[in-house]
Amino acid sequence: MRMKLSVKHTVDRWFNKIAKNPALSVTVSILWLMVVAWVAFGWNLGNTGLIDETEPLFAEASRQMFVTGDWITPFFNGDTRFDKPALIYWCQAIAYHIIGVNEWAVRLPSAIAAFGLICLAFYTIQWYLTKQDELEEVSRPTRRYLTSFIAAALMALNPETIIWARTGVSDMLLTGCMASALLCFFLGYAGKEGTGDWGLGTGKLGTEGSGLRSKEEFSQSLTPNHQSRSEATSPFPNKWYLAFYVLIAGAILTKGPVGIVLPGLIVAAFLLYVGKVREVLREMHLFVGILIIIALSVPWYALVIWRNGWNYINSFFGYHNLERFTEVVNGHSAPWYFYFLVVLLGFAPYSVYLPASIIRLKFWQRSHWRSLERFQQFGLFAWFWFASVFAFFSIAVTKLPSYVLPLMPAAAILVALLWSDLFSDTKTRQTIPVSPSPTPSISTSLVRMSGWVNVVFLSVLATALLNITHILGTDPAISNFHELIQQSGLPVIAGIIWLVCAVLVAGLLLSRRWNYIISINLIGFVAFIIFVLTPASFFIDRERQLPLRELSAVILEAKQPNEELIMLGFKKPSVVFYSHIHVNYLKFPKEAVEHIKNQAAKGLKPSSVLLLAEQKKFLQMDLQPDDYKNLSTKGAYNLVRVPFKKMKNEKIDIS
Repeated sequence: MRMKLSVKHTVDRWFNKIAKNPALSVTVSILWLMVVAWVAFGWNLGNTGLIDETEPLFAEASRQMFVTGDWITPFFNGDTRFDKPALIYWCQAIAYHIIGVNEWAVRLPSAIAAFGLICLAFYTIQWYLTKQDELEEVSRPTRRYLTSFIAAALMALNPETIIWARTGVSDMLLTGCMASALLCFFLGYAGKEGTGDWGLGTGKLGTEGSGLRSKEEFSQSLTPNHQSRSEATSPFPNKWYLAFYVLIAGAILTKGPVGIVLPGLIVAAFLLYVGKVREVLREMHLFVGILIIIALSVPWYALVIWRNGWNYINSFFGYHNLERFTEVVNGHSAPWYFYFLVVLLGFAPYSVYLPASIIRLKFWQRSHWRSLERFQQFGLFAWFWFASVFAFFSIAVTKLPSYVLPLMPAAAILVALLWSDLFSDTKTRQTIPVSPSPTPSISTSLVRMSGWVNVVFLSVLATALLNITHILGTDPAISNFHELIQQSGLPVIAGIIWLVCAVLVAGLLLSRRWNYIISINLIGFVAFIIFVLTPASFFIDRERQLPLRELSAVILEAKQPNEELIMLGFKKPSVVFYSHIHVNYLKFPKEAVEHIKNQAAKGLKPSSVLLLAEQKKFLQMDLQPDDYKNLSTKGAYNLVRVPFKKMKNEKIDIS
C-alpha cells in the first residue's frame, strides 16, 4: 500500500511540476501528441502501395489535376469523377507538388486531418477540466493531463481511425473538418472568446496558490451577458464560431451536403435540449456565418456545375447523396444493427466502456443539465454528437463502415470523461468539491461490470484471431491466402497479445486498481499495431498489390504508342495510377474477344492490344499459344500482347 501511495505521490508531483512551468507543459503535450500521431498515422504511412479499389481512384483523379492544371473537374481514366467534391483532390495534388507523386502524398492529407483533430480535442479537454477545477476551487493537474493524454490516445489508437487516417480517401478529411468544427462550436459556446493559457492549464491554474478566482467571479465570467464591449458590438462571431463556419465549409467541399447537415443536426439537437437556441444563434451571428460558408464552399460548386451542367447535379447530388440515403447503392445494404457491430469493432477494445460512459451522464435529467454552466455540458454535447451520427446513418439505407467515422472522436471523449472520474490527485483525494460535478461519480459496480465485459471481449477477440483462417473468406488475388496467413504466425501473435491483456485487466479488477485498466487496453493496441497490423499490411501489399505494381512497370516499358490496354474480368484502378495509361475495363472473355476482333477489323496502328487478366479469365478466352505473346505473369495475373493479325480471320469458340 505504501508503494502504491508513493507512486501516486510521485506522479502527482511530476504533473504539478509540469503545470507550474508553461514551457514544460507545452513541450510535454506536443511530444505526447506527436508520439501518438506517429504510431497511429505516420509510421510506414507511405511504405505500402495503394489499396484497390477506392484509394487509387482518388489518387489518380488528384494526379490528373496536378498534371493537367484543371482544378475544377476531377477525372479518372478519361471520365469525369463526380463521386466527391474537390477538397481532397486539391490536398493530394498540393502534396504531389511538395513531395512528389507517391503513396506518402496520397495519404498525407488524411494523416494531417487526423493529427489536427486529436490536437484540438486534447486542447478542448484540457480547457474543460481546467474550467471545472476553477469552478470547484481545486487544482488537479494529474487528472487534467491523464484525461487529456488518454483522450488523444483513444481518439487516434482505434481500428476505424487508423484505417481511414492511413488511406488516401475523403473520409478522414471529412471527419477532421466536421469533428474539429463541432469542437470549435463548443469552445465558442462555452467560453466565448476562449482563455489563452487555460488550453494547457498553464499560468492560471497550475497548483495551489496559483491565483484561483472566487466562485462568484468565475460564475459571473461564464454568464451569457459577460462579454467584452468589442464582442458585443462586433458584427462577427467570436474566433471559435468563425473557425466553426470555416471548417463547415471545408466539410462541404470534402463530401457535400452531409458536411453541413450532420453538424447542423447535432448542434440544433443539443441547443434545443439545453434550451438555448435563440440565445446562441444570436451570439453566433448565424447570418454572417452562412455568408462565410457560402463564400468559401459555393464557388467551386458553381464552377463545376457551370462546366458540367446536369451531369454533375444528377451524379453528385442525385446518385451520390440522395440515392445513397434513400436506396441501396452498389449493394451496400446491411441490417439495422450493422453500426452496433461497426462501433463495437471499430472502436475496440474501448467500445465496451461506451455503455458505462453514456449511463454516467444521465442525459435524461434535462433539468440538471440546463442548470449547469455552459462548459459543464461538454459530456452532454459529446453524447448528442455520438447519438446523432449513429442515428443519422442507421436511418440511411446505404450502409458502409466508414460512414460512422465522425462519431469516433465523440466516443473517445465519452470514454475519456468516464476515466477522468478515476484519476485524482493525492492532495484532493479527500476533498469534497464546493460545487457539484456536472455528472455524478460513477459507481464501483458499474466500473467492475464494464471491466469484466472488457475481459470477456478481449478473450473472445483473442480466440477469433487465433482462428482467423476459419473466419476470413477467400481472396481471388491470393490463391493460397489462408495458408500464407497461417505460415506468417500473425494470428498466434495477435491472440497472445489480447489474451495477455485480458489476464492483466482481470488482475487489475481483482486488485481494485481501476485506473490502470484503460492503459492496458491502449498498450495492448499499440503492441497489436507494431507486431500484427503493420506486418499484416506489408503481407497484404506484397501478395495482393505488388504484382499489379510490377505489371504496371512492365506495361510502361512494353506499351507501344497508342496501344490499347484491356483489363479483363476485374477492376484494379491502381494500374491506371501506376502505369499512367488509360485502361479499357471488360467483364467477360467473350466481350474481350469480340472487342479485339472489332479493333483488328479497323486496321488500327499499332496492330495489337495489351491484355491484363486473371489467369482463370484468360484461360476462358481459349487463345492458342501462337495467338498471343506472354509479357509477364505476376501473382494471379497475366499480361499478354494479342496481335490483330492472329485474330482477323479466326473464329474462336468460347462457349
